Formats: sequence, C-alpha cells, structure tokens
Amino acid sequence: MEFLLVVVLVALLGGAFVWWRREQAARQARELADVRADAQRWYERLGGQVMNLHGDEPAVRQALVDAGERYNAAGSQLEQARTAQQFRLARETALEGLAYVRAARTALGIDPGPELPQLAAAQGAGALTKEREVNVQGQTFKAGPQPGRDTPYYYPGGRMQGRPVPAGWYSTPWWKTALGAGAGVLGGMLIADALFSPSFGDPGYAAGYQDGLGEAGDMGDAGDMGDAGGDMGGDFGGGDFGGGDFGGFGGGDFGGDFGGDF
Repeated sequence: MEFLLVVVLVALLGGAFVWWRREQAARQARELADVRADAQRWYERLGGQVMNLHGDEPAVRQALVDAGERYNAAGSQLEQARTAQQFRLARETALEGLAYVRAARTALGIDPGPELPQLAAAQGAGALTKEREVNVQGQTFKAGPQPGRDTPYYYPGGRMQGRPVPAGWYSTPWWKTALGAGAGVLGGMLIADALFSPSFGDPGYAAGYQDGLGEAGDMGDAGDMGDAGGDMGGDFGGGDFGGGDFGGFGGGDFGGDFGGDF
C-alpha cells in the first residue's frame, strides 16, 4: 500500500513538473512574440518617417541621415534577434531613430509630435536649455537647445566615458571621435568639460543632468566601461549584435500618435 502511495505521489509530482515546464515555455513564447511585435512596430514607423521627410537645411539633412542609420541598424538587429533582450535592443535603436526624426521635424519648423519614451542611455543626461560657445585647443565648439547654421548636429542625450552628455544641437559630432582611444578620448573629454562646466553660472541643462552626473561619479572605475550612450547608431556597435547599434527600452505609442502629422 505504501509503495502504491509513493508511486502515485511521484506520478503527481512528475505531472506537475511537466505542466509547469509547459507553462514556462508558453509564457516565454508569449513574451518573445510580444517584444518582437513591439520592436517591429517601432521599426516600421521609423521607416515610414524616414521615407516621407525631406529638407535641404544642414540640420534637417544630418538628422535624417542619423535616423536612416538607425533604421538600417534596427533592421539588422531584428534579423539577428533571437532573444527578448535582443528585440528590446532593436526597439531602442528604432526609438533613437525616431528621436532624430523629431529633431528633423523641429529643424523643418513643423510640429515634432508627441514625446517619445525616454531612451535608456539618455536617462539622467538632461538637455541643453541655453546656447554656449567654448574654445578647446584652438577650436570653437558651440551647443544649444535649437538647431542653427552653426549647430546642425543633434544628439539625443547619453553618456561619454561614464559622464552624461545632454541632448541638444552641437556644432560638430565630437562625441563620435571621443569613442575612440588616446587623443580622441582626451579631446572629447576636454570638450565635454568645457561645454558643460558649471562656471557658466546657469548650468543650462534640463532637470536630470546633475543627477546623472552624480550617478556617473558613483560609478567610479565603471565610468571607463565605454560610451553607454554615445553615438548609439553606427558608433555604439557591440551589444548582442556585433556590428549592430545599441537598442533598448521604452514604451508609449509614438507611431500611432504621429499618424496625422507624419
């Protein structure tokens, strides 16, 4: 009798385990399908905006070039993605491309549309709220909250060598060379220190920058990990995709809300 009870108990436990495994597999499959569909949705909306926007102003052209690079990178990531995290990375790349679309629309003088979900790498970076101009090693660098003839390069915010770099418009994409090694890193850090120095009195950043700077200080040696939010398109690379661009997180319904404007 006791033997039969043991057999029944083992059978019940085995059945419960098999059911649990099946439920786990089904849940993971649903999650993967959801994140794949979400990434694909943002990617397709980015493609539609890149195809439909045009402009001759340098700021517009540059923003659309950057958006197009993210579109290509997101497509490559989607083709290679096999895990939920990889699809999230592709989604972040598409969202960054849409941030450049918003920048292009701003440079065109039309409504940029509703806000996007904040990019993962831009958290704590803030945004420029005042124009500034500095001289570093004989070169002049400008930055400000709006596009202009002297500031045609948009940056959606991120981190360079562990420190936050605010979103805004810049005279040159100095953060790209700062992703390299040796003199490039040194030069990039010098430019960042000059542009974002508190000696300007009013720091000229939207809320969040100082918190991001504090977080960077708390990272210690982790600040040398590389550019957690540099030029996440062609320059970030790595991740789970080798030569792909950084991607990530976020939510909201950018594409749907943009339907009438785009």
